[in-house]
Amino acid sequence: MKASEAQIRARLDKPGPDIRLFLLYGPDEAGANDLAARLGRAMGSDAERIDIDGGTLKAAPGRLAEEAASISLFGGARYIRVTGMDDDATEAARLLLDAPVAGNPVVAVGGTLKGTGRLLKLLLAAPGAMAHACYVPDARNASQLAAGIARENGLRLVGGAAERLATLSGGDRAVLAREIEKLSTYLDAAPDRPREAGLIALDAIGADLGEAEMFSAIESVVEGRTAEIGVELARLDQAGVSAIPLLRQLVRRLMSLAEMRGDIDRGLSPDEVVKKHRVFFREEASTKSALRRWNAATLARAIDRAREAERAMTRAGGNAGDVMAAEALTTLTRAAARSR
Repeated sequence: MKASEAQIRARLDKPGPDIRLFLLYGPDEAGANDLAARLGRAMGSDAERIDIDGGTLKAAPGRLAEEAASISLFGGARYIRVTGMDDDATEAARLLLDAPVAGNPVVAVGGTLKGTGRLLKLLLAAPGAMAHACYVPDARNASQLAAGIARENGLRLVGGAAERLATLSGGDRAVLAREIEKLSTYLDAAPDRPREAGLIALDAIGADLGEAEMFSAIESVVEGRTAEIGVELARLDQAGVSAIPLLRQLVRRLMSLAEMRGDIDRGLSPDEVVKKHRVFFREEASTKSALRRWNAATLARAIDRAREAERAMTRAGGNAGDVMAAEALTTLTRAAARSR
């Protein structure tokens, strides 16, 4: 069955035998992984987790049902987490849903799946499955998401705090959750002892690195400032900011340039383009410079590279993900420098 975000959160937090498979898919892989982690917290820190790659299920479709029906080695709670689930795992999902016994819940994360694909057709029609599409929130939705996560942690965000957190995170659920957990701990908040949190509290925990402060790092990439990108990345790392919001804002900047570049390729002048797209007057010169440096093909490749870096960072996590992101950002900066 199809599930809203509120529905999927509620069931991941309180799994029951009626739902055997939770599928989280869509372009927001970081958000999908953050939602998937809720099942692990609900099962408890002592629960046994079985990890399966989606590609494995193509060759061995019966394994998912077998793991779901198996008893933990130590007799405790057990659950299965599948990564990279796609249409090739449709038969595995079918066997799980049709199995006579399946006591261990399964949470699966997939990428962008077609609504007409075999897997989604099966799961959306199955009462024993829940499927939820994860999309990167826009500014308004990110603020609402921040407020929702805050409520779960006993906080009521006031005075622009939700908007600040949305900007800080770039819409990334995991980053939002970390900052809100820090804020909740600082204010000693909990659902049974709610607290208000405003900008002063955010400043106190250091949650003050927003879009404006990421601007120089993004422009270092776009303008090919190879001597500066390392310093900018080190500054963001020292502030404890995940590279995911930086990568997402970079993609937005590149996509904006790609749209403007398309107008230039259709015959408009750079001056006409910056006026048409209402570029802030202080950014007109840098935008026109970027449009001379990047063409449609290089912008498309850069967008793909930045998105792949975000996906790789989500999969790898920790220090490995940060290294991958830094390598991708540095590579893009060098590519821009060669285009001068």
